[in-house]
Formats: sequence, structure tokens, C-alpha cells
Amino acid sequence: MIKLGLQLDWNPNRRWRLAQQMGVRHGITTGWFTRPASGPTPWSFERLLWGKQRFVDAGFELPVIGTPPIDAIRLGLEEKEQQYDDLLELIDNMGRLEIPVLCYNFIPRLHAVRTSTSTVSRGGALVTSYDHSLLANAPETDVGEVSDQRLWENFHEFLERVVPAAESANVKLALHPDDPPVSPLRGMARIFRTVESLEKAVTLVESPSNGLTFCQGTVSSMGVNVIDAIWRLGGTGKIFFVHFRDVRGTPKKFVETFHDDGQTDMYDSLAAYRDIGFEGPMRPDHAPVMDGEPNGAPMYEDLGRLFAIGYIRGLMDGVYRSGT
Repeated sequence: MIKLGLQLDWNPNRRWRLAQQMGVRHGITTGWFTRPASGPTPWSFERLLWGKQRFVDAGFELPVIGTPPIDAIRLGLEEKEQQYDDLLELIDNMGRLEIPVLCYNFIPRLHAVRTSTSTVSRGGALVTSYDHSLLANAPETDVGEVSDQRLWENFHEFLERVVPAAESANVKLALHPDDPPVSPLRGMARIFRTVESLEKAVTLVESPSNGLTFCQGTVSSMGVNVIDAIWRLGGTGKIFFVHFRDVRGTPKKFVETFHDDGQTDMYDSLAAYRDIGFEGPMRPDHAPVMDGEPNGAPMYEDLGRLFAIGYIRGLMDGVYRSGT
């Protein structure tokens, strides 16, 4: 059975209580760690132990976490050695504490780019959207042009250095695709923008620890059949974590939607996860901002994701009861 979870902060708050009230038993926290100026890092054994136990003491499992900063690794900068040390320490401690999945991306600077955070959706709810034409005159980032070749070389090095440590620790590395799946963006290549590139990623260094975060909304915006992609990537056991959401549109122009209002058959997608034998963690991803919410955290307010939990639970009940 899929392990349905909700994105939670490291420390208890209202969202923790809401999750408990909905019967959610898996807390997922993929927000980035940061290195403090002094003292123990958040990925040291003791701090990570304390963090995990906060979840356990509140009745949650902790199946997925995110990474320390790794932009220097992505870009091949001098500071990468410190970032490799931090990442390898985290992976070692994840293994010691039996935290099974590390979610990461290989997108320098520009993850989940949107051109609007106030697009009006059903009933006046606010969603995010992307229109590539609005970035035609956007400046390059502070790192200038970054080529496909540079990112692929750095990614290959990343896998060669990190995968053996993940295997040893029994940790799964779950690569998130590029969102939005367009390239270049503000002078920067984005190499994980197709199903074929995700296949290449998981075969570049063969390992049971090298796999994917299957972000269903990003794959949907690629303009491919999501159900086929689930079979193509998950049929070989390479889907470790699922972001369950949807969009309407194309790679260069799309709008995010309520979970029941996108272009993907969500029932069939859940049936596909069941049929490939996926029993890993899944969380509802980006959701609309609903009436009364401040839109201070577009995509990540509460009400839309609470709706999504109920919707997914209903679908799962039908999928697992029917067997078809």
C-alpha cells in the first residue's frame, strides 16, 4: 500500500495537528537544510536523531527528507568539497537512523519557477502558472550561462561519488525532474526535462539506490502520457517517491490545478502505481490557495492540500478495493 504523507516542517505546528486529525501517519520534510555559522549541523547524528524523534513522538513515520545545499556540486564550483562532505554525512546518518529516501534535484538556482502566483482557478482559488514568453527578456542568473554538458558531467560525478555511500547506508536517492521542464531558462540548461533524460539518470550509474521522485505534475507538463511514464520508469522499480499533483497545459505554458481538475486521469495513475508494485511514500504536492488563506506560501498553504488528502484517500480506497 502507498504510504500517503503530508509535507511538514521539522518542528510541530498547526499543520502537524491537522495531519494527525486527518489520520496521516507519514510526515515528509524536504525543505533544504542550511549550514549554521557554528555548532552542530542539522544533519549531524544527534540533531537528525532529535528531528526524527519529534516525528515519531507525534505518531508519524519519517520516510523522506531533503538535502543540505548542493548548488556548488551542481555547478562544479570550488566549494563543492564541503557540500559533498555534508551530503555524505547526512546519508550516513540517514542510514543509521533508518530514514530511507533522500529527495533532491539537480537544478541550480531555479527550481519550481512560476510566472504567476495569483492565477484565478475554480471558485476564485489562486494557483500558480507558467508562461515561458514572459521570461523572454529575463536576465541570466548570477552564474551566467550553464550548458547541458556541464550539468551532465557534474551529475555523473555526483552519482559516482554519492551512490556508493547511499548503497552502503541503504538509502534511496530520489531525483526530482526539472520544473518547469524547459531549457534553457535564464541562460541555464535544465537537463531533466524529458522521460528519456530521467531514464538516462537512473542508468548512468546502475544501483538499487539510484532512482526518482516521480513528480506527476512535472511529468504531465512535459506533454507525455503520465500513465505510460509511470510504467516506463516505475516498472523497473526506479520510482522511490511520488509527488501527486496535476496541471493543464504544455511545457512552456501551463496552469496548476486542483487535484481533481487537471489533464491526467488520477484514478488510472493510482492504479498504475498499484500495478507496478509501488509501496513507497506519496504526498500531495502543489495545491490551490483557497478562500481565507493569505497566499504567503503559494502552492503550500493548507486547505488545498487537505482537500487533496481526502481526494487521494477516496481514490486509493476505490483502486485497492476494486483491483482494476
